[in-house]
Amino acid sequence: MNSLWAVTVATLVKDIRLEWRSKDALNSMLFFSLLVVVIFVFSFDPLAEESRHIVGGLVWIAFLFAAVVALNQTWARELRNQVLDAYRVSPAPANGLFLAKTLGNFIFVCVLEALMTPLFVIFYNLHVLGPAWQLIPVALLGTWALVVNGTFFAAMSLRTRNREIMLPLLLFPVSIPAVIGMVAGTTAILTGENSAHFYIVLLLTYDVVFTTASLALFKAILHAE
Repeated sequence: MNSLWAVTVATLVKDIRLEWRSKDALNSMLFFSLLVVVIFVFSFDPLAEESRHIVGGLVWIAFLFAAVVALNQTWARELRNQVLDAYRVSPAPANGLFLAKTLGNFIFVCVLEALMTPLFVIFYNLHVLGPAWQLIPVALLGTWALVVNGTFFAAMSLRTRNREIMLPLLLFPVSIPAVIGMVAGTTAILTGENSAHFYIVLLLTYDVVFTTASLALFKAILHAE
């Protein structure tokens, strides 16, 4: 267990340092999210009541596609200089690498959400009618659902010829229940019409199931030829 967390922390710190220096993933996600926001703003100008019903979907569409941009780069760094091959033959636990990559992606996407959410609030003049604190568990659980599956499928598609296309094809269908929970939960909180407790439980259950499955299967994915 100590070895697992030592590898996880060391790899996570390394990834954060590399991203801090290059900012490749964050810049790509920010550019894509800003583009989505600008397109939606100029495409239509909904009333305040309409905004509360549609902005949940718009927000998560922007974050989902922006996350895919970063997820495609998750394992690409490890291919340089055969770092991933060296990891495969080392005695380090495979799940330490997976957890580090997942936590790194989770941090990067959360930073994106923290930067972009105020823009959605300003542009669409949003006022939360339900319990605003519930947006935090919906956002955290929903983000984890995206990155845990995205990190796993990015590793699965790493050695394919068209990995940039393969990742969305694998990720989007599996993420449909989580996306429904994120969008419906966010809309319920913004409108105050329904309780978001069901969607929070749905996202929590989804996260537990797919995190457990990913940890159980990642070693086989890592050592697959």
